[in-house]
Amino acid sequence: MQTAELPYVDEHATVIDAETDDVWRGLDAVLSRTFSRPGAAGYARLVRCADSTSRGPRPLAEGSTFPGFRVVTAVPGRELVLAGRHRFSSYALIFRLEDVGPGRSRLRAETRAAFPGPAGGLYRRLVVGTGGHAVGVRRLLSAVRRRSE
Repeated sequence: MQTAELPYVDEHATVIDAETDDVWRGLDAVLSRTFSRPGAAGYARLVRCADSTSRGPRPLAEGSTFPGFRVVTAVPGRELVLAGRHRFSSYALIFRLEDVGPGRSRLRAETRAAFPGPAGGLYRRLVVGTGGHAVGVRRLLSAVRRRSE
């Protein structure tokens, strides 16, 4: 399933006191650090993610992977599209950067996902319905903001 065809789940944003190129580097560093932890790879294997290891070029570029995600699009300073799938879901996490003034950027994180079948519906309730997904994305954005400023 193409990223654009996946149902919209949510979007979170933060304004960062840094240029978009600095935020891009911060996003790359935070994603690489977050998904290089042993728990990320273990979880990716548990739910049978298509991509469960880190591979490919760094900084992140099209085709790079880390547990749970593959880089589909990487336009430095503008957009990073990550996609993945496992036995309960197909999903995408889309980061968009925009200049909002001198030395200021907005970083948005849009989630799209499909949760097929009864097991997928239960997984959605556990991950999205409990608010856990939103908390995780907001923490990720906060980490990028701290790293970039």
